[in-house]
Amino acid sequence: MDLDSRERSFLETRLSGKKEITLLNRFDFRMYFVLLPDKGNNEQKKEKLREAAFSLLKLFREFEEKYLQVKDLFKNGDFTLSFLEGLALSAYRFDKYFSKKKNGKKNYAGPEKVTLVSDQVPAEDLSELTVIVRAVNYARNLVNEPVSWLNAMRLSDVFQKMGKEAGFRVEVFHKQKIESLRMGGLLAVNRGSIDPPTFTIMEWKPENAVNKQPVVLVGKGVVFDTGGLSLKPTKDSMDTMKSDMAGAAAVGATLYAIARNKVPCHVIGLVPATDNRPDGNAYAPGDVITMYDGTTVEVLNTDAEGRMILADTLAYAAHYNPNLVIELSTLTGAAAMAIGKYGIVGMGTASQEDFSALEKSGEEVHERIVRFPFWDEYKELLKSDIADLKNIGGREAGAITAGKFLEHFTSYPYIHLDIAGPAFVQEEYSWQGKGATGIGVRLLYNFVKNRCRC
Repeated sequence: MDLDSRERSFLETRLSGKKEITLLNRFDFRMYFVLLPDKGNNEQKKEKLREAAFSLLKLFREFEEKYLQVKDLFKNGDFTLSFLEGLALSAYRFDKYFSKKKNGKKNYAGPEKVTLVSDQVPAEDLSELTVIVRAVNYARNLVNEPVSWLNAMRLSDVFQKMGKEAGFRVEVFHKQKIESLRMGGLLAVNRGSIDPPTFTIMEWKPENAVNKQPVVLVGKGVVFDTGGLSLKPTKDSMDTMKSDMAGAAAVGATLYAIARNKVPCHVIGLVPATDNRPDGNAYAPGDVITMYDGTTVEVLNTDAEGRMILADTLAYAAHYNPNLVIELSTLTGAAAMAIGKYGIVGMGTASQEDFSALEKSGEEVHERIVRFPFWDEYKELLKSDIADLKNIGGREAGAITAGKFLEHFTSYPYIHLDIAGPAFVQEEYSWQGKGATGIGVRLLYNFVKNRCRC
């Protein structure tokens, strides 16, 4: 790279001041220099590079850069990939419903074309990253869609299209089948809706799968949540409830990425889907519901609907004799209040080895997990006077009692991930953007890939 003496002096001054990005404008083209962080471990450095890419994209928007050539001076392929990942994820925009475009064009998101000059990044790694970013954006699109477009039926239709594109099997149970299976939790929540529920099964089982027992991923698919008859109490508490199916979106998108990248692992995704609304036929506080596995549940709050549909799904998952089940859901406000948008609340009965592997994946992709206690004493808070369980545990430890409720329906190693905090953000948050973040896709993909690495 040829620089004259003044340019070299300028760069040395800027970079010695630890400026993460420096712009050198040659007028016919612009050169952006990104400084490799010198503090932290490799995972922290990679996250700093994703953040730098987000900052860089802001500069691109000032000039509406159309073409970008990235020259890799890091001499570390993982660092370069993290930078490119941050750039690609930062460029996401959900502009489907804008009626007018700027100058008749779509709003600028990022460069139209990016080329990489590097001897450190294999082509197959770039291809893999492209699929992962596409999967995250699939999830973001689904979560950003309003319920006027995305009801339970449409969600299952999208999963079928994703399966056809990526090559994984998709089967959808409709209401009659769900009734025949006596999935009482899913059917109860759906009673207030004008749209029927669905139960989607997605399966990737390549011939070279290294695991004899599948990993099962379960995602909550409440496409809109009013709280039902226990109506959400505050004036803005429904504003983002189209995002209550973020767990379902993450599971479907993870299957897409795993199948497209041909990860040698047998993986099954299960998604129960419905909306939760008040109606003359809606389930009510005081009702006793018989679940898929025969457990009776006293409903004390219809806004605790996610655990009702997930309980049926977790019980159904036992049919697959899973090696591990990981469930993602925007389950409790308590989880969001505890750690905000910066992490995922985790708990469960899986081995320390499984938890450690998942936490390691969380650090690698910066979708970090905070593990909550899962002591049996919390079960006492779920005892009912008239049924096997009640569906809420009171004001204390709400995130944990929700997890303990779900544990009742499991008979295998199980991890519960509450993504209520980071699934949907109302202010732009680094490369995760504003609105749907696609949280969980990169985490689960990384975990499954590492688990089934040949």
